[in-house]
Formats: sequence, structure tokens, C-alpha cells
Amino acid sequence: NAHGRKGCLIAVVKGTKAKDVIKALMKIPEALRMSVEEVTLDFSESMHNIVEKCFPKAMRTLDRFHHQQFCLEALQEVRREYRREQMTLDAHAREEHRLMMRQLQENDGPFVDEEGNAIRRNARYYPERLENGETRAELLARSKGLLMMSPEKWTDTQKERAEILFREFPDIKTAFSLTHSLRMIFSQRCTKEQGAVSLHSWYSKVGEFGNKAFNDIAAAMYDREDEILNYFVNRSTNASAESLNAKIKHFRAQLRGIIDRKFFLFRLMKIYA
Repeated sequence: NAHGRKGCLIAVVKGTKAKDVIKALMKIPEALRMSVEEVTLDFSESMHNIVEKCFPKAMRTLDRFHHQQFCLEALQEVRREYRREQMTLDAHAREEHRLMMRQLQENDGPFVDEEGNAIRRNARYYPERLENGETRAELLARSKGLLMMSPEKWTDTQKERAEILFREFPDIKTAFSLTHSLRMIFSQRCTKEQGAVSLHSWYSKVGEFGNKAFNDIAAAMYDREDEILNYFVNRSTNASAESLNAKIKHFRAQLRGIIDRKFFLFRLMKIYA
């Protein structure tokens, strides 16, 4: 119950190899290791092997924020793909405009657009702007932040931008809906069985969407489903471990780097062990 404060640090092991970590943890008396009731972890196979070997009686719980982060990354990848496509379309439209102007100058007119309106000889290309004053490429670039947030936290400007974004790019709307619904599944207080029903419904929606990134996430979650659903037992997360990791990085940054590694580890032991 140290929650990233004094008493939270048990061991510091060099490297991430499972056998090295297991060797260090095996020095803890067996009775203490067997008394561990729950361990939160990420999708790492090495971490899974460490917990299985050193704490065989502990319930393994996959941290909810890791699979939510995977969904957010998949959502952003959908947005980036559309942005790359839009930038390519804009480049082609700009090149077509340049060729059209060159042909008009060579043929000496007529200098009118498709609607019959007069245009200048040196007219620049201007991409179409949406009702909020942004081009489609700008809309996609500026939507990164709002897609990371829940809709209730959006400002009025972000709400307008989201409405236009979802209208112009329905796949982004679907990807956002899947990401937000997964967040809501883990936000509700329910039993492990009820969580399983909600998760299976989410799998079905992912299958209907047909996006490869989301399908891969759903497959990975299905493979470790029992460990994911263990979250609903005690609602345990990896937050305290992530907090400790951030504190250690900040501590290292304050020292402008580490010269004497042994002394640095000694200080960590005094503060957190």
C-alpha cells in the first residue's frame, strides 16, 4: 500500500531479461512470495513469465491503461492515414492547378474557372475550406488532441471540429467510438462476468469495423482475456508503478545524469525501499 512512496521498492534489477529478474526475486523467502495475492502487469511476455514463476499463487491483472493506450494509438493511426491521403490529394490538386495556369498562359486564355468566373493570370491554388475555416488537412492535423479526450471534456471549438471531422471521415468516428466505449467498459463498476459480456460485445463491434490495427488489439485482448477481466475484482492498475518510474526519471533529471551509479541506487533505496 505504499503507492509510489517509501516502502514501495523491493528490488532493482539490471536489464529486462526474465531469468535475471527471476534469479533476484527468488532470493525473497518462499513464504513471502506465496503470500502475494495480486500482481498488475502489462502485455510483456517476460513480465508474465516472471510473475508466473515467482508468484504462482498471485492473481495476474493486466493494466487497463495499456490496452486503452493501444486503442488510442490505433485511432491516431487511422487519423494519420487520412491526413497522408489528404496531403497527397492536395499536392495533386496544386500540381493540376499549376499545369492549368501554364496551359492558359500558353494558349492566351480564356482565364476563367470551371464555373465561368474570371481568374488572374498568376492565381494561386487555394484548397477548399470547411465551415469552421479549416482545410481538410488542417482539420485532421488539429484533431489529434480532441481524439485523446472524452467528449464531455471538449471545448465548444473542439465540439464543432469533432462534428465536422466525424461527418467528413466516418471511419475516424467509428474508431473513436470503439476507443471511447472500451474506456467506458473499464470505468463502470461491475462484476467480472458483466465485464466479460461488455468486452465480447466490443469484440463484435471491432469485427464489424474491420480495421487491422483494432483487430490485432482485440485478438491480443482475447488471448489474455481472463487477466484483463481480473481488473474488475479489485480494480487494480499499474498506476503506482508508473508513478514511481516517473519519480525516478525526474530524480535522475535533477542530477543532470548519473556518474556514480552505486550511490544513485543507494539513494533510491534510502528514499523508496
